[in-house]
Amino acid sequence: MKIAVVHDWLVNYAGSERVLEQIIQLYPSADLFSLIDFLPEGERTFILNKTVRTSFIQNLPFAKKKYRSYLPLMPLAVEQFDLSAYDVIISSCHAVAKGVLTKSGQLHICYCHTPIRYAWDLYHQYLKESGLNAGLKGLFVKLVLHYIRMWDYIAANRVDCFVANSHFTAERTRRIYGKNAAVIYPPVDIDVFTVPTGKEDFFFTASRMVPYKKIDLIVEAFSKMPGKKLIVAGDGPDFRKIKSKAAGNVEFLGHQSGNMLLGYMQRAKAFVFAAEEDFGILPVEAQACGTPVIAYGRGGARETVIENETGIFFGEQNVESLIRAVNNFEKNHEAFSMAAVRKNAERFGKERFKAEFKRFVEEKMIEYRSGA
Repeated sequence: MKIAVVHDWLVNYAGSERVLEQIIQLYPSADLFSLIDFLPEGERTFILNKTVRTSFIQNLPFAKKKYRSYLPLMPLAVEQFDLSAYDVIISSCHAVAKGVLTKSGQLHICYCHTPIRYAWDLYHQYLKESGLNAGLKGLFVKLVLHYIRMWDYIAANRVDCFVANSHFTAERTRRIYGKNAAVIYPPVDIDVFTVPTGKEDFFFTASRMVPYKKIDLIVEAFSKMPGKKLIVAGDGPDFRKIKSKAAGNVEFLGHQSGNMLLGYMQRAKAFVFAAEEDFGILPVEAQACGTPVIAYGRGGARETVIENETGIFFGEQNVESLIRAVNNFEKNHEAFSMAAVRKNAERFGKERFKAEFKRFVEEKMIEYRSGA
């Protein structure tokens, strides 16, 4: 069986790339396609140093840093990949990879990290936070996203089988595309994380600083609780704006390496997570360190955190709700067992992912061949 794996873009090693890494390990002889490939030479081992077949966007001006600006061209670009020689196509998609063109006799399985958030669920929030609700530029962006939504819905009908990274994403896939999806949770490298002998008196959060991650909400909440220390790791477009809102009990680390993040994750009293994510790997990594999670009670966190056993939830994305949750945690934090928190995280390991995904692909291949 000839297999092609299609990924949206390759610029760093983030959440979707961890899934891609395990798919490539399952199918090491597969050919890899991506709209662009700007991975540094020293960071290509997770794709087994494969030569990546890229689209025309790879050669457009400023594509390395401004590739997102070419969103209007991405549907056209992904449709130019000639996959006619392959028996099975596996797309790893949070944008347009599922839109590749296939033919009769080919099986297309899409691992859906999320339907395009800024075109669907976060459309109005994106326009508001980007200042694009009005004006000619705003009109242009609205037209582009309208076109993307239409194309995205059509592209979903090119997929034979969807796999979602959570039940939350599966519900969005059903609502937006009218497609059912099996759920296979993403792989988390549990073995990298270990449980420490004790905890220190600080809370920790980490994220790229963009609006929907809600790091500003966490910083504002802790700034109103001067007796509680918060350490924040991460960088991004909103870094300076968020830092300007912080009181003296909030410490900013900026971008940190994996080892540094691990150290803070292990020592923290709790990890704070305020985003509505489709899955959210960081809360699982925190739990792998025996660190309870204080999370917004929507999205993937509802599936990875067990309330009052491995963490607690706050019900609204606002300062008051988070403050109540932190105070509630403080009153009961001794009830959380580091061993129990760690055990919950072990549900999401890499070998579990590979076994489930391989079984799913094999079952669908049998069904497809039999005409079921």
